[in-house]
Amino acid sequence: MPKLRVHNLTVSLDGFAAGPNQCLEHPLGEGFASMHTWMFAAMRDHEAGKGSTDVEYVERAEENIGATIMGRNMFGPHRGPWQDESWRGWWGDNPPYHNDVFVHTHHPRPSLTMEGGTSFHFTDEPVTTVLERAFEAAAGRDVRLGGGAATVQQYLRAGLVDELHLAIVPRLVGRGERLLDHLGDGVDGYRVAELVSSPAATHARLLRR
Repeated sequence: MPKLRVHNLTVSLDGFAAGPNQCLEHPLGEGFASMHTWMFAAMRDHEAGKGSTDVEYVERAEENIGATIMGRNMFGPHRGPWQDESWRGWWGDNPPYHNDVFVHTHHPRPSLTMEGGTSFHFTDEPVTTVLERAFEAAAGRDVRLGGGAATVQQYLRAGLVDELHLAIVPRLVGRGERLLDHLGDGVDGYRVAELVSSPAATHARLLRR
């Protein structure tokens, strides 16, 4: 059965998944970009054919993925109604997804078809409906749930996440957006299937029972 999976979600020791004041200059929030150093290094090593614990987890994120879900904050820095539709994402003309991407937003706009097989669909539908659409688009493969933290929280609260991979960076942030707050029963029913450390991060892989 196809699954909803979260991969490479980087959090600090004190549980923050983004810094404060996310904007064009600070897409991940102020002071948070360096939290992803482990992943950028792993991506370079992957391209160079080098192996490591971090590389293995980065590679897993691409396996058997047929569609993607993300929040509007992950798609771009703008808030509120779209002033125009010129913003086409952070990734240039050929985004790295190469599948249908469903973007949660309170302000839908027409779908956006990019090079390389990526199509962004903007929706204000409930998470259960969006997931159904994503599974249909994935055609039997799994769906990857991207960020940000608020979007992942919605799916956790609804009990829809099958696999959750956290990359815990040994650093205290102190402020920003926490991942595991306000979840209630959304954290029930998970088991830690893996807990593996590299010099840069500790990887916790949680599976729904």
